[in-house]
Amino acid sequence: MNKAEFIKAFAEKANFTQKDAGIAFDAMAATIADILKKGEKIQIAGFGTYEVKKRAARTGINPLTKAQIKIEASKVPSFKFGNSFKDIVNK
Repeated sequence: MNKAEFIKAFAEKANFTQKDAGIAFDAMAATIADILKKGEKIQIAGFGTYEVKKRAARTGINPLTKAQIKIEASKVPSFKFGNSFKDIVNK
């Protein structure tokens, strides 16, 4: 399912127009990004947790040249589904 298909399904479920569902989706994504940029964690009961994880600097290998390269430390957005959401999917 791509973004357009998701927005269409979301609009039907929430009884929104597709335009309003698209605006709501974009606002939600932007809000999540803004909060994660600040280094904060978002916990949504019954759904899951968004957070930023730190990835340490490491040495990698270029697959074409087999040369070792340095990969700098970075921050990576992460999402972990909550147990109740996992239970819904597994039933």
